[in-house]
Amino acid sequence: MIFVRDKGQMCNNILQYAHMYAWGREHGQKTVSMRFAYKYQYFNICHTKYHCFPVYAFAKYAACFGLIKTMSFDELMGEEEENRRLQALSGKSFMVEGWQVRFYGLFLKYKREILQLFAFNKDIADGVEKYIQANSPNAVIRIGVHIRRGDYKTWCGGKYFFSDEVYVAYIRKCLEIYGKDSTTVCICTNDRSLDKEYYRRHLGDVGLLFPQGNPAEDLCLLSRCDYLIGAPSTFSLVASMYRDVPLCWMEEADAETMRFDRFDNLFRNIH
Repeated sequence: MIFVRDKGQMCNNILQYAHMYAWGREHGQKTVSMRFAYKYQYFNICHTKYHCFPVYAFAKYAACFGLIKTMSFDELMGEEEENRRLQALSGKSFMVEGWQVRFYGLFLKYKREILQLFAFNKDIADGVEKYIQANSPNAVIRIGVHIRRGDYKTWCGGKYFFSDEVYVAYIRKCLEIYGKDSTTVCICTNDRSLDKEYYRRHLGDVGLLFPQGNPAEDLCLLSRCDYLIGAPSTFSLVASMYRDVPLCWMEEADAETMRFDRFDNLFRNIH
């Protein structure tokens, strides 16, 4: 059994575990996500065998007292070296931690299974569908926008902590490309003090939604959109993964540089 000690927030955990799930699947070893065994109970994986608090507690203390080995991947080593290290413990139970374990080819090989593991619970999926039908039933195009604030004020020196003016400029540019008629813009954010009136004033001729759901509800809603815009983040990246939704990562404040790409390429270039 491979226990994956996840780091970061929800979508970091999804991607980190998915890489190890794919490796384990390829080599006939079962894997357990430590984080989804007790936290973020929004997904199918949380209801699968071994994903429960007793297993989490056992693995945590077994690693703490040295009963099982812990392998850290805090630096990029390349798939060949990572595979060699993991193979050395093949057939044994051990803990894997660290963000830098990556198996891109295996991830794509088992992507369908990964998507099934991280399918949203029925109540979340049904709730999002109900919200869409109540608030934008006639939208032909839905543009999802993820406004990342909070920790982004300091992460990478605040490089991707964009102002409302910058987000509006990107949204306008997107509307120029895909049109305003029958278009709804869904804005999800971790900024609970977001100035919604600013967006209504500057984007008043287009339908605007501010769902303010929990993390899984916002993720599910974004995954249902036709195009996504956001600062480089695993949140918008995972949202694009579900339906291969085109995603524009805001690399800089200039909206003229708007470029859309797909998950299968973007997940190889996580910041």
